Amino acid sequence: MSSGATELRSLRSQFPEHRAQLGLSLRVTIAALSGFAFSHLLKVPLPLWTVLTAVVLTQATFGRSMKATVDYLVGTLGGAVYAGVVAVLVPHSNDVSLAGVLALAVAPLAFLGAVYPSFSVAPLTGVLVLLVPRFVHVGPIESAVDRVLEVSVGAIIALAVSLLVLPARAHSFVIEGAARTLDLMAGSLPELFEGFIRPRDAAAIARIQDSIGEAVARTQASAAEAKHERIVFLAAEPDHGPLLSTLTRLRHDLVMIGLAAAEPLPESLQARLGPLLARVAQTSADQLRGRGEALAGRRDPASLEGVEAAFDHYAEAIASVGSEGLTQGLPVDALERIFTLGFALDQMRQDLRDLDRCASEIAGRRSTPARMHAGAVKAN
Repeated sequence: MSSGATELRSLRSQFPEHRAQLGLSLRVTIAALSGFAFSHLLKVPLPLWTVLTAVVLTQATFGRSMKATVDYLVGTLGGAVYAGVVAVLVPHSNDVSLAGVLALAVAPLAFLGAVYPSFSVAPLTGVLVLLVPRFVHVGPIESAVDRVLEVSVGAIIALAVSLLVLPARAHSFVIEGAARTLDLMAGSLPELFEGFIRPRDAAAIARIQDSIGEAVARTQASAAEAKHERIVFLAAEPDHGPLLSTLTRLRHDLVMIGLAAAEPLPESLQARLGPLLARVAQTSADQLRGRGEALAGRRDPASLEGVEAAFDHYAEAIASVGSEGLTQGLPVDALERIFTLGFALDQMRQDLRDLDRCASEIAGRRSTPARMHAGAVKAN
């Protein structure tokens, strides 16, 4: 009994972690059942295609469902029209001639789908338009119209379910993805900076850089989906462009820092610059993590005072090193790495300021309705 209760508690504890997956599972199930019900209610010729369309187009977010639906409808309409015209104009009374018509219809549609992803479903639609009449005894034009009708019903169901049943917004995915990316960057900074003091494993650094690049790419993909939501909802949400640009630049900053830290600093500079670089790494990591938390909570970020001071101290130290002639006689590659590091730190400093503005803008947009409501109550 105790073991069963423990397993039940463990299962419940996993629900919050898989809430998005459970929500998608529920939406897909409802979409499938709704497609089945409406296909019979509307007497759709091929209910299977309506149900499949509803399932395929019910995605993790409404924005993704919207994009998938537009692409699917475009591909279906193009494939149905072209295959229907080919079927009408080219006789195919036997299997041999039908095979020729099938090739004539599918080949251009497959090429079109390869060039334009929006038409990827067109070849499949063409096949259905040509072959279904052999089994249900309808004309090619009627078959084409039926395919468009079946897909349209499934698409409408998918959009309705995505919008009404536990809706997930791509805009939220963008903010959450940005927060996770910043947290990943924050965790990577100390390890990257450690390369200025001691040799680091190049393969491990490459894995860090790749994981950050993948996180930025996922956030950019969510932002592309969010554009479709803004059209539908006419939402006054902030443009994700500045945030995405800042994330991309920060990712480039870390790449440059990784290149500069490919080898440790010359021993003559480590004692002087090592602690200051460690301070820059720690304060920058704190700021990145804090900005991620501010984005996720839609609240104003904390002050940049600590990290600004760390950058200033390093800049003063590197200027003193130069004025004291400590860089004279260093190998060219060491000088290049020191220059690259200085440039990367200047860029990262500016990018942290830009990130600060992005977080403040998102927090401001979030709080605007509440402020307006409070002002109206006060006025009344």
